[in-house]
Amino acid sequence: MIEVHDLRRAFGGVLALDGVTLTLREGERRAVIGPNGAGKTTLINVLAGEIPSTGGAVRLGGHDITRLRSWQRARLGLARVYQRTELFSPLSSRENVALAIASRRGPYRVFGAPARSEQAEADTLLERVGLAGREGMTVHALSHGERRQLELAVALAQRPRVLLLDEPTAGMSPLETARITELVASLERSLTILIVEHDMDVVFRLADRVTVLHEGRVIADGTAEEVRGDVRVHDVYLGKAVTVA
Repeated sequence: MIEVHDLRRAFGGVLALDGVTLTLREGERRAVIGPNGAGKTTLINVLAGEIPSTGGAVRLGGHDITRLRSWQRARLGLARVYQRTELFSPLSSRENVALAIASRRGPYRVFGAPARSEQAEADTLLERVGLAGREGMTVHALSHGERRQLELAVALAQRPRVLLLDEPTAGMSPLETARITELVASLERSLTILIVEHDMDVVFRLADRVTVLHEGRVIADGTAEEVRGDVRVHDVYLGKAVTVA
């Protein structure tokens, strides 16, 4: 579903991505981990089309998307949940999701009040992510964890084939983290997911495979057990930054 070959991204003289190559099969859940500055968010930004690569190639479902803009990638089935909340704060939960549903039908469909069918679909998605009863509440009135749940509903409203999650549990309480982890785990296995996450409990709960970045390069790629046992990974990340049970 995703093929990344020799991907590079330079910022001046700094190579944030230095020849990253990875492949995700359809339905796979892949975690990308590494220390701060490893290139994780840069990788997601390049995959989403928000910043261009300076070398290499990206394919989505067999299509070369290397030079496509972010909205074009979204049309091909790529959705993203950001590390920071990206919602229309004055609007209700239902309105945020309904706008995402409307956008599937063309760039000008988002203007005007949501159709009744869009509102009904929005309510179904809100129930799916655990926000039943919160449909009419504005984003301002939601807790941090509920906003993350709403962002997931907005992403799912696009009916993506691939979902990029950038630090989905950042700033959450343990209870909120557990809730969002179980929510992601419950998503249909036909959906391919790439997740950047610091919480190793979340990573090892969700990921089929784990890719480790360090200084813009892939230093390890394998199952959770393989990555846990990799000496290089402990040297640059796990042994210094995270305690793994």
